[in-house]
Amino acid sequence: MTGRTRLAVWGDPIGHSRSPALHGAAYRRMGLDWHYGRRQVDVAGFTAALDGLDDTWRGLSLTMPLKAVALSASDDADEHARLTGAVNTLLLGETLRGFNTDVGGIVDAFTNAGVTGIRSARILGAGATAASALVALGELGATSVEVRARRPETAGRMSAIGEQLGVAITVLPFDAAADAVDATVATLPSGTVLDASIAGALANAGGVLFEAAYAPWPSALAAQWRDPRVISGFEMLLYQAVRQIRIFLHGDQNHRLDDEDVIVAIMRAAAMED
Repeated sequence: MTGRTRLAVWGDPIGHSRSPALHGAAYRRMGLDWHYGRRQVDVAGFTAALDGLDDTWRGLSLTMPLKAVALSASDDADEHARLTGAVNTLLLGETLRGFNTDVGGIVDAFTNAGVTGIRSARILGAGATAASALVALGELGATSVEVRARRPETAGRMSAIGEQLGVAITVLPFDAAADAVDATVATLPSGTVLDASIAGALANAGGVLFEAAYAPWPSALAAQWRDPRVISGFEMLLYQAVRQIRIFLHGDQNHRLDDEDVIVAIMRAAAMED
């Protein structure tokens, strides 16, 4: 494989990742001889694995638990990465450039579903995906966001991000009364089942639902959601991958690909077949 441009997704675990199918389909459509693989890498092994790459490597996609250590390794990081404390994309070269495409992927998932002009929102969870969701909601126009966490004392970073964005943050436990909001972003682990009374209250007053989990689908929460507008986390996976491809080609996640609509359709079909 010497001389062939190489890319991969790293994480732990990684066997479930659909990224190779998404990226591979795009590069074939564009006629690029680029190989995109996967590798199980944990935090302890990240630096050695990164140091072991030669100049045939163009970039990496990073999933959990590597997003924070990838930020630390970056010589330069984009605004979304700095705000969230997470890098999910590394562009390799003389310098390491770090990006967060999850934020843009969430924005794209909402806008491509016809959802814009969000003013109030609720986020379930307070981890890395929740941080990206908060920045995305700010870009979609949210001025107030309620964060629900199992341990509200762990949501300090969300309040700090909200202060930087000019978004009012309220942190509540899951069983607090639920006021109506325009949108809900659920960032809980796949397979999470909330207490029926809590899930029911959230479903009745949650507006459009973006459910970051997508396998199995529908999630327990999505299955009982009252608003018919429910967006699967697969849409974020798809559109953040499109942004990664833009970076690997152009060094800019906002630089659209030629025939991008066709490429997105091909990527979607490839992932469904994977």
